[in-house]
Amino acid sequence: MSGHSKFANIKHKKEKNDSAKGKIFTVIGRELAVAVKEGGPDPANNSRLRDIIAKAKANNMPNDTIDRGIKKAAGDAGSVNYETITYEGYGPNGVAIIVDTLTDNKNRTAANVRSAFTKGGGNIGTPGCVSFLFDRKGQIIIDKEECDMDPDELMMIALEAGAEDFSEEEDSFEVITGPDEFSTVREALEKAGISMAEADVTMIPQTWTELTDEESIKKMNRIMDLLDSDDDVQATYHNWDE
Repeated sequence: MSGHSKFANIKHKKEKNDSAKGKIFTVIGRELAVAVKEGGPDPANNSRLRDIIAKAKANNMPNDTIDRGIKKAAGDAGSVNYETITYEGYGPNGVAIIVDTLTDNKNRTAANVRSAFTKGGGNIGTPGCVSFLFDRKGQIIIDKEECDMDPDELMMIALEAGAEDFSEEEDSFEVITGPDEFSTVREALEKAGISMAEADVTMIPQTWTELTDEESIKKMNRIMDLLDSDDDVQATYHNWDE
């Protein structure tokens, strides 16, 4: 039952903050559109769409908003086509940063991401320069306040469905899966009536980097704030030990 507790709690708090700002709805809306275009509007035949719908519900997106997004993507053949681009780079003191984007204008996005790094004293590197420092994993976070199930029973459901790891944190449970097993494990938990605070395939750091001086911390926060406020940015991952 070893886990990635630090990451789980940071991630949980971050998503709650994003939800409050409304940014997460923009992020999920774009993901819905891409999933529908790639696999069709029927969740029964589109596992990626099922995963994104679950993510939307975990972030309290209203059902009618989800349905409208799916219908719009399915019915509008001339709608905007988004391109997935990932940027990698470094923040202060060599903190590793990965930025996932969905964009209809890659020149704009590249300029904005580069500007965010520069303004925070960081720099963009070449593809692959930091991604080897992370593991791509499915991550499911369950709020203890929303879960009445016995922890051992919850763990067995997750492990029997194919999860790699289960950990109990102060305010949550965390389930880690391989990327390919994520959908199966998430659906098993959903079938068991488990409410999920977060469910996504993410990048988990193998090691962490500390920032000890106030200037470096200020610069790193500057980078993250600029990236978080950019509508083209879908997700950011870093190994800063906050």
